[in-house]
Amino acid sequence: MTPLSRDQMAWRVAQDLPGGSYVNLGVGIPELVSNHLPEDREVVFHCENGILGMGPMPEAGEEDFDLITAGKKPVTLVPGGAFIDSADAFAMIRGGHIDITVLGAFQVSATGDLANWATDEDDAKAPAVGGAMDLAAGARKVFVITDHVSKTGAPKLVEKCTYPLTAKGVVGTVFTDLAVIDVGPDGFSVRELVDGLSLDDLAARTGAKLSQSPDCKVLRAPMLDPGA
Repeated sequence: MTPLSRDQMAWRVAQDLPGGSYVNLGVGIPELVSNHLPEDREVVFHCENGILGMGPMPEAGEEDFDLITAGKKPVTLVPGGAFIDSADAFAMIRGGHIDITVLGAFQVSATGDLANWATDEDDAKAPAVGGAMDLAAGARKVFVITDHVSKTGAPKLVEKCTYPLTAKGVVGTVFTDLAVIDVGPDGFSVRELVDGLSLDDLAARTGAKLSQSPDCKVLRAPMLDPGA
């Protein structure tokens, strides 16, 4: 069993973004999603620091550090893209105009609660919850992309979050390095599993009960170069 790389995780999320949608990409692994959008699909990527029509990351040597993501990483602008005031960018979020936001997480609960801004470690706590709160509450759908367990091996998918919450009951789907898991009325439902991993193996890495979708299939991603 080989877990997905970060780029493979981002690729998998990109496959579930419908054409014509407006999608916000959070800081971290979510920023890679714009690199892997299928060529025949048009999605408008939104960034809360004032970009509408964000493209993939630039080639090495082509970076313009006046054009960056919310995570201060260089990015590109697609034809027809626009720069907007940050206040307008947040008005789009708070006004319900963002179809999907893709966010990282420290924990996701079986009821869809999201904790992604602070842990119980002092050095990992941000000054405040920030824009993630607006995105989690304002977007029509919330996708989470994260490793299945923390660096210490602790489950990130849990029955109840123990870290400070960003928003309650908002997460619809979690994309991890091991599985694609939907969050519904009955908790976590596994839609895809990486090859060679059983549901029991996944359950041992999860802090909440799992069910298996009737049409659950193997999670396969292409071999990808980092940042491709």
